[in-house]
Formats: sequence, structure tokens, C-alpha cells
Amino acid sequence: MFILKWVKRILVVAVILLIGLFCFAYWGSYSEGIRSGMVVKISKKGWIFKTYEGQLNLQTFGANKSPNIVSESFEFSVDNDRAEVIKMLEEASLSGERVSLKYTERMMTFFWRGDTKYFVTEVERLK
Repeated sequence: MFILKWVKRILVVAVILLIGLFCFAYWGSYSEGIRSGMVVKISKKGWIFKTYEGQLNLQTFGANKSPNIVSESFEFSVDNDRAEVIKMLEEASLSGERVSLKYTERMMTFFWRGDTKYFVTEVERLK
């Protein structure tokens, strides 16, 4: 009986720790930042859980001081409840204008939330 009581306590503590770890991984952010470039694509994809995924073309200059532009891309996701951000990304993709994206990098990816760890929170159009 004594051992059964301790096993129950250990299981309760383990479940609480797992719930806490899940909450930290789901809502916690690892880093925040800004990236600028042109939105190449924004799409809603997924079999069951539809998520918004996008790609930003970062146009950077090469390190060897040549005038050649190196094309690098930044893959990102957008939470479904950010309708204004999605609308601005779609408009920027169609117009081909440069934008600045504020993003949050999450600790982990979850299949129902998005394909990447990077979630765009704000869009600013650049002139």
C-alpha cells in the first residue's frame, strides 16, 4: 500500500512536469527578430490542419564585395488568427514590394500549428 501511494505521487508529479514542458514549448519563444525582403509566396496548406506558410526572399550582397546579389530565402508560418497579417502578406506578395517582418521563433514545431519555428507577428511595408 505504501509503494502504491508513492507511485501515484510520482505519476502526478510527472504529468504536471509534462504539462508544464508542453506549455513552455508551445507558448514560449526562443528568439524574436526582424527580416526584410520580398514575399515570394504565402499559402494555406495541410491535409487536416490548415496552416499559413510563406517564403521571404532576402536579397543580400555577397561577402566578397562584388555587385552580385545573393538570393537567400526565409521560411515562416503565420498563426491562423492573424487575419490582418495574412492579408498584408498576400498583398505584398502580389505587388512585389519589400516588407519587414517581425517574427518570433518558437521552441518546437507542432504539426497543427505550422511547418516552421518562425511565426510572423507583424508586417511593415517598406518604401
